[in-house]
Amino acid sequence: MTSPIDIEGGGTSVVVDGEPGPEAESEVVKLEGRSPGQLMWLRFKRDRTGVISAYVVGFFFLIGLLAPLISKLYGKNPYTVYADERPELFDSAGVPVQPNGGISSQFWFGLEPGNGYDVFTKLIYGIRTSLMISVAVTIAVVITGILLGVAAGYLGGRTDYFIGRVIDFLLAFPAQLFFIASMPVVVSLFVSPRDETPTYVRVVALIIVQWFLGWMGLGRILRGTALALREREFIEAARVSGASSWRIIRREILPNVVTPLLVQATYLLPGFVTAEAGLSFLGVGIVEPTPDWGQMFSKASTELVMQNDITYMFFPGVSMIIFVVAFNLLGDSVRDAFDPKTAR
Repeated sequence: MTSPIDIEGGGTSVVVDGEPGPEAESEVVKLEGRSPGQLMWLRFKRDRTGVISAYVVGFFFLIGLLAPLISKLYGKNPYTVYADERPELFDSAGVPVQPNGGISSQFWFGLEPGNGYDVFTKLIYGIRTSLMISVAVTIAVVITGILLGVAAGYLGGRTDYFIGRVIDFLLAFPAQLFFIASMPVVVSLFVSPRDETPTYVRVVALIIVQWFLGWMGLGRILRGTALALREREFIEAARVSGASSWRIIRREILPNVVTPLLVQATYLLPGFVTAEAGLSFLGVGIVEPTPDWGQMFSKASTELVMQNDITYMFFPGVSMIIFVVAFNLLGDSVRDAFDPKTAR
């Protein structure tokens, strides 16, 4: 008696008189040789939405990384004030005379009303600035979440109690209001209010402020994971063998928290991108002449732009929507690849 069976990884084989045939045995051998990471990668490649989202996200990071090169090939930069250098392109109010914000073969995305910055180069440099800050915040949050969350979950006792109360206290802060109120305070720690604030100081302040109230959710998740893992048999075996707590955390706990860590990181980064853009929109983040995604939204909301060039909002708005949606879809796909039992 023969019957087909499905093999994970593609293809079918046959069972002969209740025993797997030679094809099935070879497939089983192949599957036994695959690591969990390989199986995850196989499931991820089958998710068309996840693969497309990964390409879109990679494209944005590539644009940010290569922004200086693209600007050089394009022949313009985001700092040139074309309202002064090419006044014939603007009317008396500083609005581009050509329709749609002055979009042409020379200025692909048009010119910014007022100062007349090139919109295309300002956008790609703005993407570069926002992603650079958000990646730095995400790395800082992940490191803090690992150190405090895993330590609290594995060590327990007073360590867990103290870190837990710190997390509860910080979670009581209204994040957005804290960001807005604390940015000027953090900046003033580095620069006197009478002096002009360098861009790097604003970047450091943005990273510190978002990190301070951004790590608690990840810390709680890793604490719960470590709390469950410390009761497992392989952890007990490591303790009995005389392994130190640091060795157990490094060799046994950390490899087993990679899944929730990676999934949460893919959700955190787009959140930090929008938070950073929001702070720049409100005027407490990156300011001109340094290009920034949120700063472009702030410029687009001014009366001059809204009344004379509504197309200015189109490019930064659409690009941010595409990036955030693609990153969230990527996070869903990564989660499903690690845990195939989840259903979207």
